[in-house]
Amino acid sequence: MSKRKNILRVFEHSKLHYGREYNGVVFKEKHFNALAKLNQLHNNEYFTLIHKGVKFSQYVGVIQIDGLTIEILPKIDGGSSKEDLWQKVLIDMLRATKRLKVNKVGHANVNKQQVHLLDIYFEWFLNEVQILIRQGLIKQYRINTGNVKFLKGKLEFAAHIKQNLIHKERFHTSHQVYNHDHHIHQLLSLALNIIGQFSSGTHLYSKCKTAQASFPEVSNIKANKDTFERLSANRKTRPYKTALDIARLIILNFAPNVSSGKEKMLALLFNMNDLWEEYVLVKLKMQAIDGVEVKGQESKSFWNRINIRPDIVIHKRNKTYVVDTKWKNIGGSKPSTHDLRQMYVYNEYWESFSALLLYPSLKTDKPDFIAFDGDEMHKCAIGKLNILNGDRLNDKLGEEIIEWFS
Repeated sequence: MSKRKNILRVFEHSKLHYGREYNGVVFKEKHFNALAKLNQLHNNEYFTLIHKGVKFSQYVGVIQIDGLTIEILPKIDGGSSKEDLWQKVLIDMLRATKRLKVNKVGHANVNKQQVHLLDIYFEWFLNEVQILIRQGLIKQYRINTGNVKFLKGKLEFAAHIKQNLIHKERFHTSHQVYNHDHHIHQLLSLALNIIGQFSSGTHLYSKCKTAQASFPEVSNIKANKDTFERLSANRKTRPYKTALDIARLIILNFAPNVSSGKEKMLALLFNMNDLWEEYVLVKLKMQAIDGVEVKGQESKSFWNRINIRPDIVIHKRNKTYVVDTKWKNIGGSKPSTHDLRQMYVYNEYWESFSALLLYPSLKTDKPDFIAFDGDEMHKCAIGKLNILNGDRLNDKLGEEIIEWFS
């Protein structure tokens, strides 16, 4: 099986300097320029520009540009560089939060080196397209406007006079057609074209070309967020949902000509703070315990139409607990004053007596709930939870948190 070359793996919050070689892969100035442009387009959230380089933030995932693939992995263990382990952690979190279905993937075995998120998402999409083709692609009505050789539909008089003053045998009309050339297939075709550009030299390239050969010829389309928003869902389009979701991810993260040259970039990046929060919430909701209700992002009015919302609220019988997740290696340090103030307010507004700041760790430290000075009713604690069980994610995470509140 052919594999991608020039894969550069880095950890979140690490640095890359152009002109330097990292494990046999050179990070070039053109790569830096493209990353700088990408960062500018996303409000400088993905990383910080430093002298002749970039410093990554809490965003993880994969970026491919001009033959170079940069995989950014999560990390909380300080000195360890077990890249395969942390790639697996990221993939398992994406799978648990339904952002990825690894079980849909065939050749892109996540245990093999040099296989990354682009391969996995690409193959997932190609598998979905193949299923749709086998089931039979739907046709839809659409309005076609243009010159035809016989009159049908509505004659567009102004355009007809302008274009057909000499060609009396033509008519410029708007008329309904019923075929495969509609927005859904145009978006899937666009995603296939992007995959074809970024999978060259891998086993996915031939799979992509096979899918394109079986796919109907449709019109080219320029797509943005609004294009997907305008799509209407119904019973006939329901089987397309997964393929369209992946197509949206691929298309909206494809940035052609993002640098000063002709390089094309595709970036699939995820905020680890959001992913950690979602993962904890999913694991807590899996606890089928009588009298326990878990809610995420429950909001309350705070001041002048400003709302506050903790990450997770746990209602356990007649008591309430508030959890705020932090993807950060806190080590032996204390939480910030801002975080503690926030937890005090959450306690007050949710009538909770125990608030928890939850951090990932490689060793579980059970929380010690300490009362706020001058208020013995409200308490707060730091919870450090081992997110690993050997070389995989800790599936007992939700169970352990519930036990802490017992």
